[in-house]
Amino acid sequence: MSDTFIQNYIHIVIAVRGRDSLISPIWKDRLYAYITGIIQNNGHKLMIINGVADHVHIFISLKPTQSISDLVMNVKRDSSSWINSHHFVAGKFQWQNGYGAFSYSHSQVNGVVKYILNQEKHHKKKTFREEYINILKAFKIEYNPKYLFEWIENDSV
Repeated sequence: MSDTFIQNYIHIVIAVRGRDSLISPIWKDRLYAYITGIIQNNGHKLMIINGVADHVHIFISLKPTQSISDLVMNVKRDSSSWINSHHFVAGKFQWQNGYGAFSYSHSQVNGVVKYILNQEKHHKKKTFREEYINILKAFKIEYNPKYLFEWIENDSV
């Protein structure tokens, strides 16, 4: 074989620390553009990015030159710094420590893109907690609720 052929579609979910609703509609498109730049500068292809005030979904075609954890670390570190340098929030903006990363096949790409595109509509019916736990269950990922994201106290399942 003369070349290497890899296709990895990864759905990444990151949440604001404490699940605070800090991502404002006023600057979220600028944030998404900034995160897009981070992803592209790391050699990956962004399929779609969208979210709501307390979390972001990022769907990419991941190149094998970087681990998912290193990419997510770069995205969270650099975007936090960018948000803080622009003083978009009172105090210090931070992402939560954990994240979700889920792989999909090529035949599932359109469905994932549509799902992420409709985040605002989707979250009128379902909380982030419900959404995230449903994703974990769909992928048959065992989890301890104690070690999931830091949930806002009034956000129950």
